[in-house]
Amino acid sequence: MDYVGLAESAAEKMRLYRQDPSGWRVCQSTGEVSVSWRPSAEFAGNVYRAEGVVPADPQEVWECIKPVAGGRRTKWDKTVKDFEVVEAISDTVSVCRTTTPSAFVKIISPREFVDVVLIEQCEDGTMLSAATNVEHPLCPPQPNFVRGFNYPCGCFCIPIPGEPDRTQLLSFFQTDLGGYLPQTMVDSFFPASIAGFYSNLTKAVKAFKA
Repeated sequence: MDYVGLAESAAEKMRLYRQDPSGWRVCQSTGEVSVSWRPSAEFAGNVYRAEGVVPADPQEVWECIKPVAGGRRTKWDKTVKDFEVVEAISDTVSVCRTTTPSAFVKIISPREFVDVVLIEQCEDGTMLSAATNVEHPLCPPQPNFVRGFNYPCGCFCIPIPGEPDRTQLLSFFQTDLGGYLPQTMVDSFFPASIAGFYSNLTKAVKAFKA
């Protein structure tokens, strides 16, 4: 499997989503984030766009969200139970397995996701992580988890000129949770989950700075 090619393709789609303002409809807005959606071209669901400003410098924000083994994400993100690197393909590309706890008052059972992940630093200081689902021989489906699938997704940690202690975080979520969940439940779960992600990230950044 061409893991590098798949990762680079996911990153390219992130850049295209970032540049394309058309068709997004706001579905949730808080003081920390605006979440919008449009139908996905990848699967029979939605792609979500989330944009907010985190009160910390880009490196501090990146440390909290970067997809690495033993990173800070599992310490603060309630939607991530475990994160492991299955195989490091290169310095910037790896195959990873993420497990999530039950959610939505345990109606959504624990999930697992196997993705190829790319990390990239852009010339303007923006950090990008992009991912998409893959299969890997070391990650057969686990009996206690429903296998979900992330389609091209990721986030941009963007410096704000003249404001070194603030970071624009632009994220795209595009997930098939798998299983047999009513679409209305999925459509209400994601915006609330994304808003919670931004809120918890803001708290985590402050806690790690303290």
